[in-house]
Amino acid sequence: MTVTSQQNSLTPLATTTTAPPTGGTLYAALGVISFSFSFPGTVWALDGFGPWSAIGVRGVLAAVIALAALLLTRAPLPARADWPALAVVAGGCAVGFPLLTTLALQTSSTANSAIVIGALPMATAAISAVLTRRSPSKVFWAAAGIGAATVVVYTLSQNHGRPTVADLYLFGALLVCAAGYAQGGRLTARMPGWRVIAWGVVLAAPVNLVVSLFALSNETVHLTTKAMVGMAYIAAVSQFGGFVVWYKGMGLIGVAKASQLQLAQPLLTLVWAVLLLGENFTAAVPLTAAIVLTCIVVTQRARTS
Repeated sequence: MTVTSQQNSLTPLATTTTAPPTGGTLYAALGVISFSFSFPGTVWALDGFGPWSAIGVRGVLAAVIALAALLLTRAPLPARADWPALAVVAGGCAVGFPLLTTLALQTSSTANSAIVIGALPMATAAISAVLTRRSPSKVFWAAAGIGAATVVVYTLSQNHGRPTVADLYLFGALLVCAAGYAQGGRLTARMPGWRVIAWGVVLAAPVNLVVSLFALSNETVHLTTKAMVGMAYIAAVSQFGGFVVWYKGMGLIGVAKASQLQLAQPLLTLVWAVLLLGENFTAAVPLTAAIVLTCIVVTQRARTS
């Protein structure tokens, strides 16, 4: 099916009409805001679920939502050539990132875990540049590098710069998620962004189902209010809904530029960590925010070659 025929058959859930760059930036920003609650949501889910139960159940619930959306809109199967890229999306965004960050959050604070998001834009832009054989401008790379380095330095300082096992989990999560973002962004040129993540989480469903069945029979579950709210969020929004607007934004303004908006995500996560989890807030946050937001403005204005 061609892109044109896909667009003509879409329901409001999957609208892909042409939008100005500001519209694409807005969609990507909404995705960033949605993802900024993911770590606090995961911590809440761990209030009643074991780590492996949280990983599996969120994936299964997200797959149920995604499959329902695909069936209700009578979405066609992806082209055969798109399945390898969808497998990367599934492995990186629907299995790898949730798995590794959940394991990390057992011993790492939300603030320190935000280092993943701090370095994610640079990793996504780099992988995208390799895949598309197009390199952003020097100004773009300079601003992105300064922004990423600022966030990384700040978040590492929360742990006195000492790497831990949790940091290794986070580094792995960074790599697999960046690959999933880059491949997903490329796929939005051929199918609506919401379908990209929908097929990704459905493709990952068998793995998450096996993990759920094993974990629920071996881990104790307490259905506290926090646990249920946290699980609902990370399944419906972090695993699916946030990606709907995120991939749409990437499709409109490009993977490289959209990824740089995520430089603000760690700072938002830190705010939610204070308000929702009671973690300490340091005086360095306003300075970090000012530097990062400046870098975001520069990267959004920089032209790519």
